[in-house]
Order: sequence, then structure tokens, then C-alpha cells
Amino acid sequence: MSTFKKVLLAGLLLGSSLAQAAGPLKVAVTDLAYEERVQEYFRSIKASEKSSLRASGRESERENDYSYSRRSSGSVNAKSESSFSYEEGTYSYIERGELRKFTADIKGEMLKSGYFNLTQAKPFTAKNSEKLYDVIARIKQGMYPGADYVLFGSINSIEFRQEANPVQHTDTVSHTLSLELVGEFSLVSTKNYQVKASFSAMGEGQDVKLLSSRGGRVVLNRGKVVSEVSKSLGEDVIKQLEEQLAALNGDYPVHETVIEREKSKEEVIIFR
Repeated sequence: MSTFKKVLLAGLLLGSSLAQAAGPLKVAVTDLAYEERVQEYFRSIKASEKSSLRASGRESERENDYSYSRRSSGSVNAKSESSFSYEEGTYSYIERGELRKFTADIKGEMLKSGYFNLTQAKPFTAKNSEKLYDVIARIKQGMYPGADYVLFGSINSIEFRQEANPVQHTDTVSHTLSLELVGEFSLVSTKNYQVKASFSAMGEGQDVKLLSSRGGRVVLNRGKVVSEVSKSLGEDVIKQLEEQLAALNGDYPVHETVIEREKSKEEVIIFR
């Protein structure tokens, strides 16, 4: 670890209850939780038919010395019933779960910082459950083995936009695919359940293609956009995480103080 990172780590841990000994913090990073209202169209057609047939007959004979008679009678009873119903419309429900993406670059930035060790979190597998947001219950269930802290993240907003705008004074059209993601994050202690840091972070990405207005096929790179969002989100998360943890030691972020000290050393001029 470089001298700069050692100074930064020492400043981060000094006078703080975040760690019992100077060393990287053991953190489990959850997949991003999401909640959205889903609307679905439905159409239901029901038809049924019921029929019955009932037949009965009777026969009698009569005979005496002078005559003979034979009589028969019968009846048939047929019955038929049918029904038909038709329904269509939309229904909505709340869908909850974890998004299995956008956390790799958060973990990467935390590892690059040098003062976080990461442990593997167990995935949340319950379907459509409000317990998704109960971090304390998940800690008690042992979903973050070996971790001193859990970085829990949830998505506030995620929005794709696709636009086509003409470039002035040309016959060119600018086609843009962009994605913006906003998430909320909390760093929670697995020992006493205290929240040590809480913040929102944003990731942004876009792909732009220029095409003549005379026509043609535009293929915008969705993978590139998602990659840019993931990287920028990771950078924003580590920046705010460092600032909030460092602020526990004083009025200014530690990395800012270290930079100022380095600057002051460079500006010292010794005259002999």
C-alpha cells in the first residue's frame, strides 16, 4: 500500500469506532434492491354448455274373453343451458427484487481504494417480499458472513431515453441512447446495526450515432451505455463513502486534508 493510502487509512480509522484495529474494513456489498409498479393487460373468455336428456316409457296389456288391448306411452325431456362471459382490462401489482448488475464496479472501486476488504453476500432469493429492505433481519439470518459492515443499495430511479435530434444547418440527425440511474446507499454495522454512512449516488451513460437524414439503420450500443453507468456509479459511491467516513474524524474529508499537506510540503522553500 502506498504512503498516501496508509496516511488516508490511518486518518479514516483514527478516533473512529469503525474498526477495532487499523486495517481494511470488511464489507459485504448487496445487489441493488428495486421496487416498481407493474401493469399487465388481461383478457378472459369463459364459455360453458350443459345439456341433459331424460326419456321414460310405459307399456300395459289388457285381455278378456272378448277383447285384447295393448297400450304404451312415453315421454322425452331434453334440457340445455349455456353461459358466456368476457372480461378485459389491466391490473397492477408491486414487484420487488434485486438487480444482478451495476455492483461490480462499486466493488472494484472499493478494492482499488485500499481500505476495504470485500466479503461475499448471500443473494436474497425470496420473491416479491418486503423483507428485502429489512437489512437487520438479513444480518441476523447470516446473509453476510465475515463482514463487519454491509453496504446496502436500492434503486430510486432508472430511466432509459432514446432521442433523435436534427443537427442545425446540416442534413444529419443525432441519435442518442442514454441511461440514468440513481440509488440510495447505507453502510450498516453488523455488530450494533448503526448506520455509519448514508448517501445517494448517480450513474450516467450514453451512446450517440450521427446519421444522414436520407435514411439508414441506426444501431445504438446498449452494452456501452450500461457499462458507462456502472463505472460512473461506482466512482460516485466510493467518493461519497470516503468523504462520509473521513468526516467522522473532523470537519474536513481526510483525502482533502492529506492533499493539502502534500501541497504545503511542496511549497516549503528553504533559504540558506
